[in-house]
Amino acid sequence: MPRIRRTRIRRPSAAERDRGSASTELAIVAPLLLLLLLAIVQFALAVHAHHIAQAAASRALATARAEHATAEAGRADGQALLRAVDSGSLRGPSVAVTRTGTRASVEVSGTVVKLIPFLDLHVTARAAGPVEHLTGPDR
Repeated sequence: MPRIRRTRIRRPSAAERDRGSASTELAIVAPLLLLLLLAIVQFALAVHAHHIAQAAASRALATARAEHATAEAGRADGQALLRAVDSGSLRGPSVAVTRTGTRASVEVSGTVVKLIPFLDLHVTARAAGPVEHLTGPDR
């Protein structure tokens, strides 16, 4: 009677079973990490754009609040600051100044430059305060 030879099925070791899994994991995780990095930079640009808008609003308000100033002078001063800074993170800024006999208010708005295509961020900064009226013994 012929002898039956048994063949053993060789099981791959743990290291052999995991071969190639690192490149699969990297292909899944890399786009997510890049998107997270872009989101962080987009948020930083939005904060920077807000700071620029707030600086322009504060400067326009300081000019518009002066005793003999006008709303147009405040708007021109706010736009001059925006031109001087010209950071590129605040796109299409607009400066709106209103001034009454007792109060002045400014609103600066614009959009943030896009890094993530589907994300539209708008920035608005407001400042308001009383109009200066100098008083003294001769007034």
